[in-house]
Amino acid sequence: MIFSKTNLLMMAGCLCLIILGFILMGGSSSSIETGFNPDIFSTRRIVVGPAIAFLGFLLMAFAIIYTPRHKK
Repeated sequence: MIFSKTNLLMMAGCLCLIILGFILMGGSSSSIETGFNPDIFSTRRIVVGPAIAFLGFLLMAFAIIYTPRHKK
C-alpha cells in the first residue's frame, strides 16, 4: 500500500474537518422575499468556516507526506 494505516486515519480526520468547514459556511441565501438577510455576514460563515476548511487542507498535505517511524 502507498499509505499506512496512520496516514489513512489522518486523511479521514482532515476530510471531516474540510466537510465541517464547508457545512459551517453554508446557510440560507440573501435573496429572501422579506428583504436583506444580514446572516450572510455572520462570523461563523466568513471566519470560522473558512478557517476550519483551510486548516483541514493544510493538515491533509501533512497527512499525505507523513512517514511513520517504525520501532526496530
